[in-house]
Amino acid sequence: MLRTNLATRPFYNERVAQLVLTVAGVAALALLAAGIARGVAVARSQAALSAAAEAAEREAAQLAGRTSSVRRAIEAGEVESIADAVAEANRLVDQRTFSWTEFFNVIDRTLPSGVMLTAVRPEHDEDGVSVVVGVIGRRIADIDEFIGLLEGTDVFADVLAREEEMLEGGRYRARLAGRYRPAGADARDGSGQAP
Repeated sequence: MLRTNLATRPFYNERVAQLVLTVAGVAALALLAAGIARGVAVARSQAALSAAAEAAEREAAQLAGRTSSVRRAIEAGEVESIADAVAEANRLVDQRTFSWTEFFNVIDRTLPSGVMLTAVRPEHDEDGVSVVVGVIGRRIADIDEFIGLLEGTDVFADVLAREEEMLEGGRYRARLAGRYRPAGADARDGSGQAP
C-alpha cells in the first residue's frame, strides 16, 4: 500500500526542482530563439536569391532582345562573305584530305604495261578535284587503253588527252586531264560533312 501522502509536498527540496525547471525553460527558450533566428536567415536568403533570379531573368531578356536586333542588323553581304569564308575553309579541308594512297591504288590497278606515269597534279576547285596526269606510252593505243580503264572506274570521269607528242625512240608523251571523285566524296557532297 501507498504510504506517501501526495497532497502534501512530494519534494522536500524545492530549490533543486525549481532550478531544473528553470534550466529546462531557459534551454527551451534558447532553442526557440535559435530556430527563429535560423528561420529569419533562411527567409532573407530566399529573398536575396529571388531578387537575383529576377535580375538574371531581366538580363537574359535584355540579351535576347539585343541578339535579335544584332541578327536583324547583319546585312546580306556580310552573310554572303561568311558563307564564302566557310566554303573556302571546307575547300582547304578537302585539299588536306586528298588521299594519295587511294589515288595511286586506282592508277596501279588501271595502268597498262605499255604506259609509264611521269607526273600527277591534283587541282581543287568548286566542282571537286580535277587531276592532270603525265604519261609516256609505247603507242597511242596504250594511252587510249589507259584512258578507257580510268573512265571504267567509279572514281574518274571525263578523262581526255590534252596534249600528245611523239618522243625520240617512237614513244608518245601525253598529258591527261579528268575529274577525280574518291569514294568518300559522295558521302560528303550530300551533307557537307564526312560520314
